[in-house]
Amino acid sequence: MGFERLTSCLQNVDSNYDTDVFKGIFDAIQKECGCEPYTKKVGADDVSLKDMAYRVVADHIRTLTFAITDGAAPGANGRDYVLRRICRRAVRYGKEKLNAPPLFFNKLVPAVIKDFGEAYPEITKNPKRVQDIILSEEKIFTKTLTKGINEFARRTREMKKGDTIPGDVCANLLTTYGFPFDLTELMAEEKGLKVDEDGFNKAMEKHSEDSKGNTVAGEVQLKLQAEQVSMIEKMDITVTDDAAKYTWKSTGSGPTCNGILKAIYLGKVDFVQEAKEGTRCGLVLDKTNFYAEQGGQIFDIGEIKCGSGMFTVRETIVAAGYVLHVGVVKSGNISVGDKCVCDVDYARRALVAKNHTATHLLNFALRKVLKKEIEQKGSMVQPDRFRFDFGADKGTKMNQIKEVEDIVNAQINEKLPVYRHPVAIKEAKTINGLRAVFAEKYPDPVTVVSVGKDVKEILTTPDDKKWVNYSIEFCGGTHIANTQEIRKFVVVSEESTQAGTRRIVAYTNEAAEKAIAVGEKMEAEAKTLSELKDLKSVSEGILKIDANIRGGDIPLCSRARLQSVSKSMVDKKKKLMKQAGAASKTAALDQAKKLAEEAKNSGAKFVVSVLDAQGKSKVVTKALNEFVKIVQIPVLFLSEVKAGGKMTAIASVPKEKSGNFPAGSWLGEVMKVVGGKGGGRPHYAQGASKDSTKMADAIEAGKAYASGKL
Repeated sequence: MGFERLTSCLQNVDSNYDTDVFKGIFDAIQKECGCEPYTKKVGADDVSLKDMAYRVVADHIRTLTFAITDGAAPGANGRDYVLRRICRRAVRYGKEKLNAPPLFFNKLVPAVIKDFGEAYPEITKNPKRVQDIILSEEKIFTKTLTKGINEFARRTREMKKGDTIPGDVCANLLTTYGFPFDLTELMAEEKGLKVDEDGFNKAMEKHSEDSKGNTVAGEVQLKLQAEQVSMIEKMDITVTDDAAKYTWKSTGSGPTCNGILKAIYLGKVDFVQEAKEGTRCGLVLDKTNFYAEQGGQIFDIGEIKCGSGMFTVRETIVAAGYVLHVGVVKSGNISVGDKCVCDVDYARRALVAKNHTATHLLNFALRKVLKKEIEQKGSMVQPDRFRFDFGADKGTKMNQIKEVEDIVNAQINEKLPVYRHPVAIKEAKTINGLRAVFAEKYPDPVTVVSVGKDVKEILTTPDDKKWVNYSIEFCGGTHIANTQEIRKFVVVSEESTQAGTRRIVAYTNEAAEKAIAVGEKMEAEAKTLSELKDLKSVSEGILKIDANIRGGDIPLCSRARLQSVSKSMVDKKKKLMKQAGAASKTAALDQAKKLAEEAKNSGAKFVVSVLDAQGKSKVVTKALNEFVKIVQIPVLFLSEVKAGGKMTAIASVPKEKSGNFPAGSWLGEVMKVVGGKGGGRPHYAQGASKDSTKMADAIEAGKAYASGKL
């Protein structure tokens, strides 16, 4: 009998949730949601499902608190996805059944700590981390939840009980609105509807394939699944021998590989004996040297000579040990049984290998810089770049990025040899400092890749503490022979992909050198721009730097330094604008006083004039007030922000004259000319326009109207 069941017996209650184990969490839920208290109702008695929501939220916050403390986090795959579903289900129940406010769920963590911390002290060590991860996941989900619920309601509004929601609708809810399928299922069940799960899976499969960009619209997807693998096995075809993929030179050359064409696959369940020129298909050989995409490394491409025909390989995939070469018959015809010569694009693979080895160096450097175990969440190694996902509660600081780059580049400059050696998995796991991807299934024996130290030497004393100072990983990918082949390493971005997961994108080799050169050029230009002193030049300089920040393919550290320069220039601009504003205000006031004195001395009946006040209505108003202190006659001031841009106009008429000559009418005549609007009281009116190109015409219109009235 479990702990909670035993507690319910001792306390003589019907449900585990009625024990004092959950009382503290229920109290916290009521406090955060402002809802009615828990009343122990179940089934038909719980008409509003309020009590069920209490139970769901309480159970899920407890589950997440313990799981995140143990190192897990809501995410997109495996156990992480289970936690994401749990978190989102609780948030949804809180919102819909308890009318919970946004971001309430993470605030329940302290209640779990309080009730369970004494019995499970490990959950008290870093509760803020747990709460922050849940908060981050809440923020992500809250953005999509409302839109998803509204779209679900719209799509099912006309449906009757027992109807089925089409699979493509469920897929659209997920791909467009981020609305999880399990929530669609739950909401459908609550409305008495069904969902087309098979249709959903097919729609998501198509979406996934379309997203990869390996096919064009209308092409049949060529991939091996359980059904196709079973068909190949019934053809008495053995799994592909791809050991030759490791025989090559990482400088960009290697031998061809001879094999026999065993199967030609056209898609779905169609296998044929022959394919003609122009046919898109997949080839299964008995032997190959092509690397199939796996372990985060992209596939090989190249060509295969089959008999008298030539086949272009655009993609290489593997399923159940069968390697499928996907591409097009370039010339001639090919037939099952043809002798084949596999020719890999080794130059491209060499670029991939540089990036793959660099991921190992990055993994090692992150562990050193962040001073803790870094759980690798995944990677994608391509010829031009690579990305590396790892578990982290917060972003990597810029000084840490720089330190990581320095460590990786130091290992490159040390010209360290790279070793790979198959080892029995039980023995390999005894190596101190060994790195591996969590939950990844590795073969036995497993390939151990070590940078700077021979694997055979490591195995003589596997528990030696010094091995933590080396990059040692399980890996079945292709690698370079020496770190000097990488030439240069640079990080170009670091960002969050989901709660508890960060992603680094990096370049190596020529791509890194080019990015660094571009970054240095932009920084030199920014330094020159930062020395500008006049307002116009500073404003233009900021736009130039910001454009480089947005569009430049440059190192992350260069981008950060450019952002710093931009910020300092924005501060300078504000200071110059303040100075210019003060100068403009003084000039406008002096101009208004001068116009008033001239009008007073000349006996003018009115004044219409342009003020140099940068279109600022407050300055124009103060200038007008200074004018009427000197002489009390109708006055209309206009001011533009810049030539042809926005403009402001303000009119003032002494009260004794406003009856026959209202300020609003006077201003209206001016606004007609410049396409603006305005209004006000008989003695005071204000207007504005987005176009001051007809400023001169507006002045003449103002003068003409006043002359006819006064």
